[in-house]
Amino acid sequence: MERRGSKTKNDKEEFKKAVKEIIYRKKKDVFLMIRRKKLSIFTDATDNTSVLELKRIIEGILKVPPENQQLYNKDNQIMDDDKTLQDYGMVSSVAKAQSPATVGLAIRMDNGEFEQLEIAPLSSPPDLPYVMKSQETNGQEQSN
Repeated sequence: MERRGSKTKNDKEEFKKAVKEIIYRKKKDVFLMIRRKKLSIFTDATDNTSVLELKRIIEGILKVPPENQQLYNKDNQIMDDDKTLQDYGMVSSVAKAQSPATVGLAIRMDNGEFEQLEIAPLSSPPDLPYVMKSQETNGQEQSN
C-alpha cells in the first residue's frame, strides 16, 4: 500500500518534465516603440501577441479603433492582424527595453484612406557647453 504524500521517482521526473515545459512555453516580453509623426509610445507585449492585440493596446491609449490603424514593421511593410510579433522578428532577444523594436503607425483619415507613414526623427541632445567639454577632456587626460 502506497502512503499518501509520498513521491516516487517517477512522480518527481514527471514534475520536472512539467516544470521544464512550462518554462519553455513561457511568454517572452518584447519592448516596442510605436511611432507616428512626432508621437512615440513605449509599451511591452509578449512575442506571441497578435498584431490585432497590439492594435487594441494602441486603441486603449489613442482611442483609435483597430480597423482605423495600420501598423508597419521595420521594413515599412504593413503588418497582418493575424500574425504575431514573433512572425515579424520581434522577439525578446532583439526587442529589449534599452533598444525596443520600432513599429510604425498610420491612421485612417476622414476620406477613408490611410495616411502615409510618417515618423519624425528623434531629437538629439544639445552639444555640451564649453565649460563641460573642458572638464570632460581633463577627466579623460587624468584617467590615462
